[in-house]
Amino acid sequence: MASYVPISGLFSAATVEVALGDAAAGGNVGAIGASGLPGKLVFLGVVIALALVVQRVLVRLASKALDSSNVPSASIYINILRAIIWSFALLAVLEPVFGVQPTAFVTALGVTSVVISLGLQDTISNVIGGLGLMMGHVVQPGDYVVVSGFEGFVTDVNWRSTTVEDRNGNVHVIPNSVLNKSAFTRKGPATRGSCAVEFTVDAEADLAQVSEEVVRLATEALGELRDPAYPVSVLFSDFDSYGTHGAVWVHVTDDAGFSAARDAVARVLQGRPWLAHR
Repeated sequence: MASYVPISGLFSAATVEVALGDAAAGGNVGAIGASGLPGKLVFLGVVIALALVVQRVLVRLASKALDSSNVPSASIYINILRAIIWSFALLAVLEPVFGVQPTAFVTALGVTSVVISLGLQDTISNVIGGLGLMMGHVVQPGDYVVVSGFEGFVTDVNWRSTTVEDRNGNVHVIPNSVLNKSAFTRKGPATRGSCAVEFTVDAEADLAQVSEEVVRLATEALGELRDPAYPVSVLFSDFDSYGTHGAVWVHVTDDAGFSAARDAVARVLQGRPWLAHR
């Protein structure tokens, strides 16, 4: 005996089948999406880990190479090396993780670099100025310079500025673009520790005896502040109605301050009978 199924029942069955199919398809899509995101995160983590390892190895090798060569070891070279490493790491993850073509990114970066450069003119000029100072051996870490009214040792030249530490421990930060355009003096070992204390000798005093006494007193007063490589000296420059003008020149060590040296010499010379009185 033949059986008949109502048409409404067929549509209902078809609807249930389609709904089940859609649900299954949705489950597959969700599974794919769930597996894709962790994969991207894993890839990103691997690239970051590799970049850190490469950075550590290359920075260490570059530091050793700079130390063993005539090229001054400044952080500007290390910072540029780090920037190159992370630029390659960024290009490596653009398409797999973010879905951006590297060529399109580079093209867009070239267009936007003009706009960015307008807002980073000072930064760019500082980077170029720092490279010019280092590559031209104009200034490098360890140099003793006199610039903008102060003097001290150059401790570092980075991508933005040059750091100078004076004898009192103050740290001066000078933008590379400013230092590249400014006139400054670079002192050698014979002059960087030299300072003077001026005095006036009575017109009737014996200058030879005064010189001998001043040298002895200043040498004793300075103690460990004095650089033994350079002797204390006395020079007379001119004279007037009050007496003869002279100065005692001393050389202090690199870690000694000029103010402390002048104070020690002034205290030991104060009240000497051959000093002129105005």
